[in-house]
Amino acid sequence: MLEVVELSAPEARAHADALAALLTDVVAGGASVGFMADMSHADAQDFWRETVAGIESGRTILFAAFDDGRLVGTVLLYPCGKPNQPHRADVAKLLVHRGARRGGVATRLMEGLEARALALGRTLLTLDTASGSDAEHFYRRRGYRRAGEIPGYALLPHGGLCGTTVYYRDLRA
Repeated sequence: MLEVVELSAPEARAHADALAALLTDVVAGGASVGFMADMSHADAQDFWRETVAGIESGRTILFAAFDDGRLVGTVLLYPCGKPNQPHRADVAKLLVHRGARRGGVATRLMEGLEARALALGRTLLTLDTASGSDAEHFYRRRGYRRAGEIPGYALLPHGGLCGTTVYYRDLRA
């Protein structure tokens, strides 16, 4: 049974090892999410500790997907804190364990995130993803529109440059 929940800071701390294991799994699988293939479990834990600090300060909202109690995915919502952008938020770190892909996890995570964004009055969502990735097709199917591509933006986890493509979605449409 797949369940998507918003995790509080204490709940995220309680799942620290599972969150780190998820991040290391997707990076080992080649996902371009800001880390290199040689990242350690400790590196992944550091990322999630920083994320928990963001949850505590109200700058970050973490959604997690559990399949029969096992953490299989996450996505982050970063509501913009700028006074002239109270309607906007960024989407980041849509991570799905390699063993749980193609089962609707990403869709359910994004449904939860988008509903929460609307509840916060955040109608414009932005994100970026590796150009040419399966994620691009996923976001387009969800109604995200391509704003443009930045070539040579980042290194892939196992080496080599990749571009990033920026997407946005107006949730009112």
